[in-house]
Amino acid sequence: MQETPAKEYAKVMLVNKELKVYGYDIDVMGIVSNIVFVRWFEEIRTKFLDVYFPLAEMLDYNCAPIIAKTEINYKYPVTIKAKPIGEVWVEKMGRSKWEMSFRIYEGERVYCTGRQTGYYFSMETNRPVPMPEKFYDLYLRELEKSGNIRHD
Repeated sequence: MQETPAKEYAKVMLVNKELKVYGYDIDVMGIVSNIVFVRWFEEIRTKFLDVYFPLAEMLDYNCAPIIAKTEINYKYPVTIKAKPIGEVWVEKMGRSKWEMSFRIYEGERVYCTGRQTGYYFSMETNRPVPMPEKFYDLYLRELEKSGNIRHD
């Protein structure tokens, strides 16, 4: 019996960012410390927000995204000579919860993959709130344009 390959989905709301390795990012072995990848995820996610829902505009809704979980799968070490590129896209988005996927790579080499899960949080009540309608509607339009048939 032949196995059916998993369906490839388009990367919805894909954003790329060139990353820089600084001297203070490397450890005594000359490779980038694992904690730097968390910072890079934040840089990439911030660029994503700049493109799709800038933080200043988000604050007009009196809410902000809160990270509930970050997962990183390290595949290859990054050295100071590397010129990595990071990318992020929306994996799933519901009315209150979102998941974003990350990949840091250079050419064909994938240094790491990862995922963040989060919520929107009211700055007035300090409680989770529904996704701002404007942002959720934008996601649905981008999902439709991508040809992905899932609506999680």
